[in-house]
Amino acid sequence: MPVPTPAAPFNAGTHAVTGIDHVIVGVRDLEAAAARWTKLGFHLTPRGRHIGWGTGNYCIMFAGDYIELLGIIDPQQFTNNLEQFVKTREGLLGLAFAGRDEAECARELRAANLPFEGPKVLKRELELPEGTVLPEFGLIMLPPAVTPGLSAFVTVHKTPELLRQPEWLRHANRATGLVSMTVVVDDPVDTAFGWLPVFGPNRISTANLVTVIDTGHGAIRFTTKAGLAQLYPALVPLPEYPTPWIAALKISVADKARCRDHLHFANILAFKTGKGCIVPPEEANGVIIEFVQE
Repeated sequence: MPVPTPAAPFNAGTHAVTGIDHVIVGVRDLEAAAARWTKLGFHLTPRGRHIGWGTGNYCIMFAGDYIELLGIIDPQQFTNNLEQFVKTREGLLGLAFAGRDEAECARELRAANLPFEGPKVLKRELELPEGTVLPEFGLIMLPPAVTPGLSAFVTVHKTPELLRQPEWLRHANRATGLVSMTVVVDDPVDTAFGWLPVFGPNRISTANLVTVIDTGHGAIRFTTKAGLAQLYPALVPLPEYPTPWIAALKISVADKARCRDHLHFANILAFKTGKGCIVPPEEANGVIIEFVQE
């Protein structure tokens, strides 16, 4: 069933989507992934555990967004289909948009006649040295018809002070935040235009290889299999998966030379670019990482 287009995009208000909050990387072995991303130069938070679920995580925090490494701790509990994802591959499986208030977001979605589930509350245990704390999140789940090409939801941080301790924001590779994620689809323009009810026409632009959605904080780039190969020619041949699939993250760094040096001395394969370097997916649990200093 097609999603009805509202008179104005639903985030035209102040509480719905304010940009990308975090991206999620599904992994088969959570502890091994944590060691791998630490070697890449990221400072990881202590391990978290979703209460009532069988999943746990480590997070890579930046000032305005973050990366979540998500793995299964107890396969007997609810994993939100993570076990099905990692049977095929590891890598980026979706994203969370940031919102200021989940109840207001739900009202805006309802007024725009867009489907959703929630709001609901999720808590997870975070294992700090001084004891376990319970970060809390409000959630709005968005169905695939609203977010074509991606699995996505809206999250509202109830306890942000627990997640951004100053030492967690300092990374050896000098990373400072997310710039974009790249999704491989059959028709980038058609896929991006499916987001019109969410972001409206002024947030969508098309270049030679990609169609880009400006989320307000971070971008979603849609490209084809051939387009991905042209974006990352040093990585050919690239993995092939049924479309749509999320292939790459672009991450800003404060010092591209220091980033390259860290990766070199950590024995991480990286290809130098004018703005930084590119790490192939086999070095990062199936994720192409493009570090850029802009």
